[in-house]
Amino acid sequence: MTLRLPLLLGTTALCALPLLPVAAQQAQGGAEVHALPSVEVQARPNSGAAALAAPRATTGTKTDTPLIETPQSVSVITRNQMDMLQSQSVSEAMRYTPGVRTEAFGDNGRYDWFYIRGFSADTTGLFLDGLRFDAGALTARPEAWGLERLEILRGPSSVLFGQTSPGGVVNMVSRRPTQTPQGEIRLTAGTNDRYQAAFTTSGPLTQDGTWSYSLTGLLRDGETQTDFTPDNRIFIAPAITYRPTSDTRITLLSHYQYDEALGSEFLPYQGTAVASRFGRIPINRFTGEPGFDYFIRRQYAVGYEFEHRFNETFTVRQNLRYGHVDGDWRQYYGLGLQADGRTLNRYAYESHRESNTFGVDTQLQSRFATGPLQHTLLTGLDYGWATFDNLTRGANATPIDAYAPVYGRLLPSLPLIGDTLQTRNQLGLYAQDQIRYGNWVLTIGGRHDWATTESENRLTGSTTTIDDTAFTGRVGLTYVMPSGLAPYVSYSTSFLPQLGITASGAPFKPIEAEQYEAGVKFQPPGVNSFVQASVFQITQSNGLTPDPVNPAFQVQTGEVEVRGLEVEGVAEITPSFRVLAGFTYLEPEITRSNAGTRGNRPAGVPVHTASLFGDYTFREGALRGLGLGAGVRYVGNTPADDANTALVPSATVFDATARFELERIGLQNMRLNLTATNLEDKRYVASCSSMNACFYGSGRTVLATLSYAW
Repeated sequence: MTLRLPLLLGTTALCALPLLPVAAQQAQGGAEVHALPSVEVQARPNSGAAALAAPRATTGTKTDTPLIETPQSVSVITRNQMDMLQSQSVSEAMRYTPGVRTEAFGDNGRYDWFYIRGFSADTTGLFLDGLRFDAGALTARPEAWGLERLEILRGPSSVLFGQTSPGGVVNMVSRRPTQTPQGEIRLTAGTNDRYQAAFTTSGPLTQDGTWSYSLTGLLRDGETQTDFTPDNRIFIAPAITYRPTSDTRITLLSHYQYDEALGSEFLPYQGTAVASRFGRIPINRFTGEPGFDYFIRRQYAVGYEFEHRFNETFTVRQNLRYGHVDGDWRQYYGLGLQADGRTLNRYAYESHRESNTFGVDTQLQSRFATGPLQHTLLTGLDYGWATFDNLTRGANATPIDAYAPVYGRLLPSLPLIGDTLQTRNQLGLYAQDQIRYGNWVLTIGGRHDWATTESENRLTGSTTTIDDTAFTGRVGLTYVMPSGLAPYVSYSTSFLPQLGITASGAPFKPIEAEQYEAGVKFQPPGVNSFVQASVFQITQSNGLTPDPVNPAFQVQTGEVEVRGLEVEGVAEITPSFRVLAGFTYLEPEITRSNAGTRGNRPAGVPVHTASLFGDYTFREGALRGLGLGAGVRYVGNTPADDANTALVPSATVFDATARFELERIGLQNMRLNLTATNLEDKRYVASCSSMNACFYGSGRTVLATLSYAW
């Protein structure tokens, strides 16, 4: 283990943040006291009866709204679900969520790669506590243990979040201080020499609950299924909440993280997805250089969430966060096989990356009535900037035998190939009104964004600046029946600025998308279950395709259309039996292109995906305290490239879990968890981004965790 522990900046930063002054209203004697909405926190993390289904979410509307009233498909992955599956990353947590394709690049230790409704969303669709998490250049990676839940909003969502992927957004919600003392300690060991210790503790700091705290941490020493690739991490996340009155709350949030990891191996289609005359390349094959390849990342963030309720009508909120990431990445990666079918060409790459992000979102919520209409009006202004500094070196490297590698043939040095600084600014003004009339809920919203992207090329001394403005919106209508059934229809749009120019020097227009969606949600009163089904059509325009006149440039004639069907169920069939079920059917098509790919399916996008997981807890008899779970995940075949040259075969994998409450043997509040994913150790290719870049999916992974909760 080579982990190094720098100063825990996240902890000390809490002491440096000044408290925001507030004009808090004091509750008068005899007057009704209105408390701020509290965050739902499980009282005992080891409870087998903990709920999986969440009744409400904020991501779909930025207000505390029941899921059945949100006119767009929303999934919530609770802390209880992550614990039940022993999810080790955000990607793993979303494995059983329909519409989301995770781990498309296999067992990757650097980032969480995922698609939503057929569109890549990992760079522009990841948010933490409602604010953009990444600089848009795949720099940071979240720690799943530090999260309370994930909220996934599918479809274009720029009206609430600005520049986003057409597929949707994933909003990660951090653990927060609680009013009740609680905590948990976990010790984990498993496949790939993984040894991990984690803890979380929270509760009041003062007797009256005015101050409360949360502290979460993790230490891991491990490897991946690929030889010579570490998976090490240090994570610490302190938080403090101050409640001077029942109407006012400010929570200071921070985290620090240090990673040592490596990315996936770039392997050829021939020898992975299909066997070559030499067979298949082993799943643990490392095609880099043990003396050269490494990836180190340091990241931290600090910010606050403030909320004050003036009266029954007005509530103001402000979220703010500053984040920093820096790291070094060196890797020899594959460029495809030579004519002999076994010698792999390689490229040596070296990068030093540094990014800084800042975001602030200020909202005013107004609840009022106009005649028979009940309004929840949200108006807001958000601002964010991000910088991405990237120094790169690279060159064609010595090839290697993919079936019998001999390491040690290193290039003496790598030439400088890039030195760039990108700066992005976005200002957004938005408004949304949720209008209730009887059983009808009309949600209508609009937003105007001003975005500037500047790219400085230090090698050439040139600077490119692109200014974009865009109006995006959403309108949706929901009918909520007393039975908990809620059909809905909606229309939404998004935009995403693009860096670069055409051959004539004209800047690229933002990528734009629109979605039509109709569905039905069912959340029966008094039952811990949630079921939803939706059909949709997303059209993305202004995509980049090769310029037929000037091949060194690109033009914007690309268009992709995805039509689909999603079905999701999170249900507590009985107090002992719980089920997760999901099915996705997509019809993705490249509808406009200059690359001869019109009518084809985009690379890496399956038509069918499906998943099912069941969990049963014995509450009586000799097996009391035992819990068993089993699941199956299916991903259909995917094109290996946009030209649809070949298909990556479909894959079906099985998972299983077991847990036992150790109080049966006198160990109170302790539990033993066993989890196995890909039980059959099936060797499969997760996807290919080209015929020379294919990625093995995760093999069998077994984890054992001993936990103590209070």
